[in-house]
Amino acid sequence: MTDKAIRPFHLAFPVDDLEAARSFYKGLLGCGEGRSSPDWVDFDFHGHQIVAHLAPDACGKAATNAVDGHGVPVRHFGLVMEMDEWKETAERLKAAGVQFVIEPYIRFEGRPGEQATMFFSDPAGNAVELKAFKNLDQLFAK
Repeated sequence: MTDKAIRPFHLAFPVDDLEAARSFYKGLLGCGEGRSSPDWVDFDFHGHQIVAHLAPDACGKAATNAVDGHGVPVRHFGLVMEMDEWKETAERLKAAGVQFVIEPYIRFEGRPGEQATMFFSDPAGNAVELKAFKNLDQLFAK
């Protein structure tokens, strides 16, 4: 890991319903809402700027690649969390009835880069991964 302060990233993605995106990102995931227009909404994704753009024709199911015995959505974005926060979020999503693309589990157990991970989709089909490392210093371990 680097000593430099991590700068916020910006990610724009398509949605087919801005109110459903608000409900999901703001209501379920707890992201603060920033600027918006009738065609887009900014969200604070743990200090990062993500923007849901109304673009129904650009929404759809993503291809997958096999990773650790699971079909991981090729196009996805996410966040590395602290382990306790990851566990709390997993329980909150389960309690809310979220259908997981990949249920919460431990990947690469006992190997470099051991991590907790889960995948789910927003209402427009955009895949989101939340993960937490047993040892964050192994974020880029080989």
